[in-house]
Amino acid sequence: MPARPPSSRSTFSNEGDGDAVDLIRKCRSRRGRRSWQRERHDGRKTTGIALSGIHHLCLFPTTGERPVVGPGAPAPPGESGAESAGDRRPSNLLRSVPAKEVEQNLPGRDQARPGPPGTHPGGTMRNRLAKASSRREMRPRTDRLSRRTLLAGSAATAVGLALAACGSKGSGGSGSAGGETVTVVTHDSFSVPDALISAFKEDTGYALEVVASGDAGELTNKLVLTKDAPLGDAFFGVDNSFASRILEAGVLDTSATVSLPEGADQYIIDDTPALTPIDFGEVCANIDTAWFTDHGLTPPAAFEDLTKAEYKDLFVAINPSTSSTGLAFLLATVGHFGTADAGGFADYWRQLAANGMRVDEGWTSAYYTDFSGGGEGGAYPIVVSYSSSPAATLTADGSASTTASLLATATRQVEYAGVLAGAANPEGAKAFLTWMLSADVQSSIPENMYMYPVNPEAALSEEMTKFGATSDKPVTVPADEIAANRDTWLAAWTEAVGA
Repeated sequence: MPARPPSSRSTFSNEGDGDAVDLIRKCRSRRGRRSWQRERHDGRKTTGIALSGIHHLCLFPTTGERPVVGPGAPAPPGESGAESAGDRRPSNLLRSVPAKEVEQNLPGRDQARPGPPGTHPGGTMRNRLAKASSRREMRPRTDRLSRRTLLAGSAATAVGLALAACGSKGSGGSGSAGGETVTVVTHDSFSVPDALISAFKEDTGYALEVVASGDAGELTNKLVLTKDAPLGDAFFGVDNSFASRILEAGVLDTSATVSLPEGADQYIIDDTPALTPIDFGEVCANIDTAWFTDHGLTPPAAFEDLTKAEYKDLFVAINPSTSSTGLAFLLATVGHFGTADAGGFADYWRQLAANGMRVDEGWTSAYYTDFSGGGEGGAYPIVVSYSSSPAATLTADGSASTTASLLATATRQVEYAGVLAGAANPEGAKAFLTWMLSADVQSSIPENMYMYPVNPEAALSEEMTKFGATSDKPVTVPADEIAANRDTWLAAWTEAVGA
């Protein structure tokens, strides 16, 4: 029997930045926002897990104890059992990049889905981040996307454009005088090359101002809680797990629609094209192929395999109550196993827990810290990540990937944008949506946010085409079912894993 990584104590730790009222008050001034951002960088946190309330104006508050998931063995050497809030994202791809807290250590990283660190002709993956912008200008368009962890290089410039616009519609940067600025509230992984942002201003006359607002769950709650005094003109980054809340709460200006690329209408929810699909990714299990080769063990291929004895203590999952990536994987198990008491998704998660599953609080800690294929000495060769992640873990000559995605476990995650109801600059917001759907911006999405474009005219790199394939039949759960049952499913998950 091959050597296995030690079982470990699972920790659920969340940042805490005060309640909703305090945050809204702080956001009314530039100084207040900067102070709030510093607090997030400081990594203040409380521990525990709950399923309702506010966490960064998000879904998840914190309660007292850190639960143990799995066999409950002591934490691995050098690990205290507590993870700092800075260890989280994601984003991808997802985070893969998913993706999201690579070099810049930006907060709320679950939705950042960067690809994992590894080797490539350009050096280590992390070194490639700093070279991303200049290399993009040098490479032909068909080979522009290398990996989502380029996020750190371009996010420092693109997202760093204007994080100061966190005011209400009366005090924000929506350009009431002439509409010269369009303010967009996004998840933390929003990243578009500077050249395209400059072209947007030249073509439309609007300067783009970005308000980074955490992962998809945090972003959604902030939009809902501030709907009567919107933080901007448009939003981007709400995914299909939370889209129903945007529609139900009246956050979206449903009259503000733009033309969609061919085929993008398949992602429209509730016959509401104003909730504009921008990109999509696929959350699924990933494996470290080199680890399985070295240990002479056949890799798993499907959900059911992960509960087998030969894969005991090898799997790292992500808490669906604190991570949009984790929530997507939970929904995949709901869609695959159903909701019956016997043999349903909750029963499956009980089996995973009994088989030594580790549960991490966010994508970044799961992929970079605990996954053996993430480049930082992790001990677990199976992890929840994205189907695009293998495109970022190439060998030195770029001929193969050292990881693989299990497409039989994939579920599709679609990201949306829209015009906020009550926006000070709705026309500028619509111009932003049109720009995000353009072939040039869509072609930049895989490289910078490691998601797949919805525009069929967008170019894909050789790496993404060869190693980041999507599933032909991803697991799906209808949006209305997610809206009606999300909290119930989260509660069932918590009970199943003993959290």
